[in-house]
Amino acid sequence: MGKAKEYSNGEVTVVWEAEKCIHSGICVKGLPDVFQPKERPWINIDAASTDTLVGQVKECPSGALSYYMNSEKDKSQQSMETKVEVTENGPLLVYGTLKVVDKDGNEEKKNRTTAFCRCGSSQNKPYCDGAHVKEEFRG
Repeated sequence: MGKAKEYSNGEVTVVWEAEKCIHSGICVKGLPDVFQPKERPWINIDAASTDTLVGQVKECPSGALSYYMNSEKDKSQQSMETKVEVTENGPLLVYGTLKVVDKDGNEEKKNRTTAFCRCGSSQNKPYCDGAHVKEEFRG
């Protein structure tokens, strides 16, 4: 598994886990001044406000992008409260550390943000792969 890369503006740190990315392009379309896949580094953290960054990172359907507030880092690393967010027309986002057990009993540990499919069209169930955009899922 690849190593996560972190990009900080001093207030918030955006975490990028390349192996989780499904290349939906939602980040690039939403904040093209921040997310620039042809540049290195590809995240220009200073090109948007903290609130704008957090809002866009929350739209990541795969959980490849996550964030933490720098003032809460020590607290969040000790014990992250589980939070579930139903995104408009998109996945169910679960924040926190999870153990996901599949139908065959295989376990997988998920950290930070995990996006679960709500539209039923994902080719990577139970996880979201961005198919809701193409399917124009509403819910």
